Amino acid sequence: MTLRPDLAIIAANVAAGSRVLDVGCGDGALMAALRDTRQVDARGLELDAGDVAAAVGRGLSVVQGDADTDLADYPDHSFDYAILSQTLQTTRHPDLVLENLLRIGKHAFVSFPNFAHWRVRASLLFGGRMPVTRLLPVEWYATPNIHHVTVDDFRAFVQGRGITLEGSWFLSGDQRCGSALANLFAEHAVFLLRR
Repeated sequence: MTLRPDLAIIAANVAAGSRVLDVGCGDGALMAALRDTRQVDARGLELDAGDVAAAVGRGLSVVQGDADTDLADYPDHSFDYAILSQTLQTTRHPDLVLENLLRIGKHAFVSFPNFAHWRVRASLLFGGRMPVTRLLPVEWYATPNIHHVTVDDFRAFVQGRGITLEGSWFLSGDQRCGSALANLFAEHAVFLLRR
């Protein structure tokens, strides 16, 4: 099975044999890859009941839950990595979710679509409408995205909170791009953080 590009980056950078919590794990594709290729002890938290059933069907340990409320129940430093991929922008309180990730995991991976990508900007500037793109595939009224974060917003958040940035990767389409102009040219960002 081929992983989504942001998940492939995360999978390649999780140490073998680690304990991982995948928050918003979807159908468990990343967890299964980590279990099968890196011998990771992976646990998942997912809001959607259908995705929970699919992940459990893969033999994964996944519980139904909400990142906004249920992360508070996990003990400090109970995982080597806490992962939040393409979920940050859908949470009600992304700042609290990030704080909990960094409390639960020794390291935290966060990935999200970059709402400052040039195509998003062009759609707003020239069309006056919220964009529909490959990474943002639904109309504004149907999107689960409620917090539109950009690469520069996230960098400022991390710096302002004294969070250590251990790594960052940026994707344009399915290809990596440089970090210098990532806020303009990256469609997707992946960050590795720690306290």
